[in-house]
Formats: sequence, C-alpha cells, structure tokens
Amino acid sequence: MHDARLLLDPATDAAAKLRRRGYVLDTDRLGKLVSRRSEVIGQGDQARARSKKAAADVQAAARRGEDITGLREEARQLKVRIGELEEEQREVETELNELLLGIPNLPLDELPDGATEEYAEEVRRWGTPPEFDFEVLDHVDLGERAGFLDLGRATKLSGPRFAVFKNAGARLERALAAFFLDIHTREHGYTEFSLPALVTRQTMTGTGQLPKFEEDLFRTGVAERELFLIPTAEVPLVNLHAGELLQLEDLPLRYTAHTPCFRSEAGSYGRDTRGLIRQHEFSKVELVQFVEAEKSREALEEILTHAEAPLQRLGLAYRVIKLPAGDIGFSAQITYDVEVWMPSQQTYREISSASDTGVFQARRANIRGKGKDGKRGAVATLNASGLPIGRTLVALIEQNQQADGSIVLPEALVPYTGFSKINKDGTIS
Repeated sequence: MHDARLLLDPATDAAAKLRRRGYVLDTDRLGKLVSRRSEVIGQGDQARARSKKAAADVQAAARRGEDITGLREEARQLKVRIGELEEEQREVETELNELLLGIPNLPLDELPDGATEEYAEEVRRWGTPPEFDFEVLDHVDLGERAGFLDLGRATKLSGPRFAVFKNAGARLERALAAFFLDIHTREHGYTEFSLPALVTRQTMTGTGQLPKFEEDLFRTGVAERELFLIPTAEVPLVNLHAGELLQLEDLPLRYTAHTPCFRSEAGSYGRDTRGLIRQHEFSKVELVQFVEAEKSREALEEILTHAEAPLQRLGLAYRVIKLPAGDIGFSAQITYDVEVWMPSQQTYREISSASDTGVFQARRANIRGKGKDGKRGAVATLNASGLPIGRTLVALIEQNQQADGSIVLPEALVPYTGFSKINKDGTIS
C-alpha cells in the first residue's frame, strides 16, 4: 500500500505520474483524510492524557476525603470521548486504506507514454521467425488432427476456454514444466515450491489482485470460509513472507513454482476464443524475486533473461518490448513483455511479462527488511513468467510443424518427452 505522505509530497509528483497510466489521483480527498486522521489521533492522545490525569485526581481527592462525584463524572465523560475518537479513527483509517489500496503503482519515468502496445518500445529480437513453403496450420488444427488436443470434450466438461490434452499432448505439457523448472532451479538459482491454489482475500490483497480486480478472479467458499483460486503463483510466492522481517544480507531470494492458474478473463469475451491463447485454467511456471529496493531495476534485467532462457533453448523466435506507462499492470512500476512468434497469426504474442513492482507489493503485504547493523531497509519484489505451458506449447508446435503434417521437437526437450516427433496421425517417434 502507498505511503499517503509520499503521494501528497509535491516532490514525488504522484498525480502526474499516475495520469500517465490513466489514473486520476483525488489529492483533495486524500489530503482531507490524512489531515483528519492526524487530527483525530492528536485529539485522542490529548483525551487519554486528560483521562489519566482525571483518574489520578479522583484517587487523590478520595484519599483526602473530598466529594469525588464531579471528578468521576468528568473521568467517565473522557472515557466516552476516547471511545468516540477511537471509533472515528478506525472509520477514517478504513476509508483511507480503501482509497490507498485502489491506487496503482507509480510508473517509472523511463517508460514511453501511451496506453496500448502500439506505443511499446521494442528492446530486442531473438531468432528468426520460420518461413514455410506449405499451408501453415494453427495449433488447434495441428493438435486435433493428431489427437492430442480435445477442445470439444473440454467444453463438455467445463464450458468454453478449457482444454483437454492426451497422449503426446499430456506428455508434452508435463515435459515443458519439468524442463522450465530444471533450468530455473539448476542454472538460475531459484528455490522450487509446491503451493496451494486457493488463498485468502488478504493474500490476494498483498499482491494487488484485490480489491480492484475481484471480477477477474474465481472465488469459492465453504460455509464462512472465503478463498480465491490463484491467477498466478506470484500471489502465494510473494505472500510467503507477508508480515515478516527479512534479513537484507539474505537477499536476493529467488523462488519458483509450477501451479495451475485461474482467470475469469472478464471483459475479454470475443478475444482469442479459438484455442489455448486465453484460457480460464492453465498452468505456468512463475519466477519471483525479493531484493533490496535500490537493486530492483538491476534485478529486473536479470529476471527477464531468466524468462527468455527457455525460449532460446527451445529455439523459438521472440521479441522483448518495454510497455508504455498506460499498459503496465496495477502493481508494476515497469514491465517488459516477451512475445513469441505465432506463425498462424503472423505476429508476436505475449508469452511472459517481467515486472518490477518496487516496494509496492512489499508494503501491501507488510514485508520489511533489516540489515546486520539493525537498520531497516526497504524490500522490493519482482516477478516473471518462466513460462506458461499452454502458450509455449502453441508456439512450439506451430513453429516446428513440417510439410508432412508432423511436429519435430527441439533436441533440448527430447530427454523430457522421450520422443522427438509427433506424427500427423498422433503417433510418436
């Protein structure tokens, strides 16, 4: 959660920064709430001091044998007033916190202006998009023809935007997850976690999914217990340290997990309705880092290369773009998108986002840092997809389709799948 004082500090220029991402900061309301909170806290402190003195006066008068009726009434009224001020403080702080929780992170000045991807800044490209001298099929046609993708039965089970994989498809999913995790744990130094897919409202609030994006989440509950299905492993990974004091000398911490992810895709109906690009349920390997705040920008460049590494091992052509200020996520202060080439669409599509959230999530989740000297230091969090299984599979089979209808797998993946080729009829070799 933001520090209200920093948002109101002219030196921060928060209102102008937030306008770049399309958010209008109500500085008048914010200022009034901050002032009223300070006033109420001050009045409460004064009332408690007077109450303490009144209690002492009652005791002293009683020892002297004096009539204490008036003094007792004064002490009683002060206690009532203290209760009223404490209730008003709670109300003001609740309103202030609700306002602060809905304010997105401040974008870094280096981001280009604009609210859509067309304003993004291309950083680099890797690989050459394949060219074909035959009719290119999309992943749906390739998968259903070979029998390893069944969208029809998925719809029967759960409705649209779900998928069923079988045989080579199911093995390929499993292989990709293991492949990604091995790269990140063995080469990049990430600690692997197995995590719950259901988390509390407080956990979702810590990473910024709530309260603003509740319509994008799947919520469940048994009796009075409310839980949310995670949209990404970033949520539980970051909140592993919620409410904790981290030792700065232990940073950076690098965490990864392969989990199912659930998204309602509210507002996206009519977009990417065919195939695996936009699903309600998919699986993904996520990367999260905890670093000292002043090192977060440097760490972003590192975590970005970690997200790119599996694509390079698989030989998949992609590009990296820096998103404009109006297109970054709620919790991010800067985001790079990695976009992989999709032959059937003849364009690059997002496969990973690498974001530096600065101290934004750490403040919301109350994650603090302390050095060896005992001094407090700010902790920053970063995240990146490393990678989603479905979208990687889409790019993999589309970029590696052959004229005879088969799909040839990259050599790096063969030890994980146990086969190097999916034939047109679905058999493997």
